Amino acid sequence: MRTDDPPQQSGDDPLPPVREVLTAIATGLWRWDNASGTVTLDAEAARLLGLPARAQTLTEAGVRSRFHPVDWNEIDGIVQLAVAEGTLAEARLRIMDEQGRRVLRIVRSRSKPIVDPATHSYELVGTLQEVTEPPPGAAHRTPVTGDWRRSREAFLLDAGRALAEARSTEEVLRVASGLSMPGFSPDGLGVFGVEGDRLKVIGHHGHQAGDDAPFSAMPLDTDYPAAEVVRTGRAVYLSSPEEYHERYPATWPLAQPFQRQSWAFLPLTVAGRTMGAWLAAFAYPVSFTPDERSVLTTVARMLAQALSRAGVAESERELTEGLQRSMLPTLGPRIPGMSVAARYVPTGGGLQVGGDWYDMIPLPNGRIAFVIGDVQGHDVRAAGLMGQLRIALRAYASEGHRPDAVLSRATRFLSGITDGITNGSSGAPAGEGADPRFATCLYVEADPATGVLEIARAGHPEPAIRMSDGTVILRPTAGGLPLGIDPDADYPTTRIVLEAGETMLVCTDGLIETGGHDLDSGWSRIRKILEEHDTTGGTEGGDGLEGLADTLVQAVHGPSSHHTTGPLADRREDDIAVLLLRRTGRPEWRTAARRTVLTVAQAEPERIAGARRHVRELLHDWADPDQVDSAVLMVSETVTNVLVHTDGDALLVAEVMGEPGTRRLRAEVSDSSDDLPHKRHPGELASSGRGLVLMELLADAWGVDPRGDGKSIWFELHEGNERPSGEA
Repeated sequence: MRTDDPPQQSGDDPLPPVREVLTAIATGLWRWDNASGTVTLDAEAARLLGLPARAQTLTEAGVRSRFHPVDWNEIDGIVQLAVAEGTLAEARLRIMDEQGRRVLRIVRSRSKPIVDPATHSYELVGTLQEVTEPPPGAAHRTPVTGDWRRSREAFLLDAGRALAEARSTEEVLRVASGLSMPGFSPDGLGVFGVEGDRLKVIGHHGHQAGDDAPFSAMPLDTDYPAAEVVRTGRAVYLSSPEEYHERYPATWPLAQPFQRQSWAFLPLTVAGRTMGAWLAAFAYPVSFTPDERSVLTTVARMLAQALSRAGVAESERELTEGLQRSMLPTLGPRIPGMSVAARYVPTGGGLQVGGDWYDMIPLPNGRIAFVIGDVQGHDVRAAGLMGQLRIALRAYASEGHRPDAVLSRATRFLSGITDGITNGSSGAPAGEGADPRFATCLYVEADPATGVLEIARAGHPEPAIRMSDGTVILRPTAGGLPLGIDPDADYPTTRIVLEAGETMLVCTDGLIETGGHDLDSGWSRIRKILEEHDTTGGTEGGDGLEGLADTLVQAVHGPSSHHTTGPLADRREDDIAVLLLRRTGRPEWRTAARRTVLTVAQAEPERIAGARRHVRELLHDWADPDQVDSAVLMVSETVTNVLVHTDGDALLVAEVMGEPGTRRLRAEVSDSSDDLPHKRHPGELASSGRGLVLMELLADAWGVDPRGDGKSIWFELHEGNERPSGEA
C-alpha cells in the first residue's frame, strides 16, 4: 500500500491525498513485518508512540517498549486471531513513557493481516489514532481493563480443566453445554462432524429432540454457515438475523424458527485438519468484539481437542471389547454333573487387554478340557500371542492328545513363534524389535461322570480345592517350565478326583498378587474368601459359583482391596483370569469326609514339603495343634522312607471322618516295594530308623499292610484323645 498515491476519484471534485487526510485527523500509519521482525512508522505514528515525529523503521522490541506490557500481550492474541480468521485486528493500547512508569496516551490500533500463502508469514498494515479514556460502563469490554480479562482467563482455565477430564463424546458435550462464558453466554449449542461429504450433528443443547433433523446429512456444498466453516476452516460470525438472511438466504428458513439473534460458527481443528464445526447461538444481539471472538476461538480449540481425545478413547474401548469378544470364549452349554464359572478382568495395559485367558474345550472322548494361562506382558503383543496360543491349544486338544502331549506341542509352537520374531522373520531386521515371550498354562482334562481330573502344569500357580465342608487346600501338582522357554520340555500329569460338592479354583497370578501381595499372603487372602463363601446357592450350585467368582474379583480388584493391602510396598496390578469348576450332585451323594490324594515322585523329593503343607491344610480346624504337628511329622517321615529305601513313588491318601471334636484322621502312604519295614532301635547319633518308633509314640493306631503290588503304611489320630502327645 502506497500512502502517497492519490485515491481513485469520482465526480468533478478531486479528493485530497490520503496522507494529508490522515495527518489532518491525527492518524498514523504503520506496517509490521512478522518475517523480519521490523515495524515501519510514518511521522504521525512515531509521534503517537512518543518518538520523534519522523518516518522511521524500528525493531519489534523497540516498538514493544513503548506499549504497556499487558496490552502488548493482549494485542498479540488479537493479531493471531485476525490472522486465523482473516479479519481486522482492533485493540486499545496504552503508550508509556521511556521509563515505563507513566501512561502518555491511549491509542486505538486497527490493522489488516496480509498472509503470504507460500511462507505463511504475514504483514500487518494499519492505523494508530489517539482516543480518550473509555467511559466506565464500557470498561469491561476493552482489552485495557483487567477485570474482564481476569474473569475470561479464569473461565478458560476452568473450561480447559473440565474438557480435559471428559472421557467420552457424551461427557464433552455435557461439559460444553454447561460453559458460562464471561459477559456473554450462548443458549443454544451444536457440534457438527463430517461423515463423507456431509455434515453430521454429533450433539446439541438448547434445542428440542428432533430439531436437528434438517441439519443432519447436509451436503458440504450447502449454503449453510457450518458447511462453509468446514470447507474453509474459517469462523463465521453473524451478529443479527438480517445479516444471517443476507449472507445465507437459502438456509435462513431453517434457522429462523429458533428465534436467535446472533450466531457464531467456529471450526473444530485438530493437527491442521478441520474435523467439524461448533455452533454457539445467542438469544440477544452480540457484536463479537475481538475479545469475544478470542474466547470463542479458544473454547473451540479446546473442544476440538477434547472431542478428538474422546474419539480415540472410544475407539480404544471398542477395540478392547472386540478383542475380548473374539479371544475370550463363552463357557458353552451346561455340563452334566459339573458347574463352571469364569471371569477375566484386564487391569494392566493401556488398551485394557493383555495376555491372560481361559478356555473350555469339548474333547473327542466325551470329556471336557479346561485351560487357563498367562502370556508375559500386558500389551497388544501379549494379546496377539495369547490368541495364537489359545487357538493352538484348542487344536491340539481337539485332536485327542493327552494333557502332557498338548502342553509339549504348545511349548514347541510358542518357541517357534518367538524364535521367528527374534531372527527377523516378522519383517524387521534380525536383532531389531526382538521380543521373545513365555507363557504359563494349566491344562485340566475332566471326566464329568467320575470327577477324575488329569492336570498338566507349565509354570502356572497350582490349583486350590474347596471341599464340601469349606476346607481349602492348595493341591500340589507336578509341573514343567513355562511354555516357550524349552521346546523339548516335558510336562508330567497329575490325577486327582473331584468329589461331589468340591470346587476347584485355577487362576492367573493377578488374582493372587494384585494389591501388593506375594504368593503366600495372596493365597491366604484367597483361601479366606473360599472358606467363607457359600457355593450351594442356585440350581445345582450354579448361581453360588457365579457369586463366588464375583466375590473373588471384587475382593482383589474392588474398592475394598485398597483397605487390605499386602506386605509389599508397591501395589502391583495385573490382569486377572479365574476359572471355577465344581462337581455337583444330589446332597445324599456328598460325603462328610475330607479326602485327598497326593503322589510324590522319586525325581521330586522337594515335594515332601508340599505333602507336609497339604496335611496341615487338611487339618486346619483340628482341635489339638500338637496332633497336627504329629501328623505332619509322621507323613514326612513315611514319605521320605519310601523315597530313600525304594525305587518307586510314594502315594499319600489322607482322610478325615466324623463330626468336629470326635473326628478321626487316617493317613496312608503306599509304594510298590514288597520289602516290609522293621522296627529298629537307633542310637542317639543315628540318622535313620526312627519312623516306626515315632508312629508308635505319636499315633493312636498304626500298621503296615502288604498288597499285591507293594505295601502301605498307615496311622490314625483321634481328635479329642486325652493321651498327651509323645506317650505310648
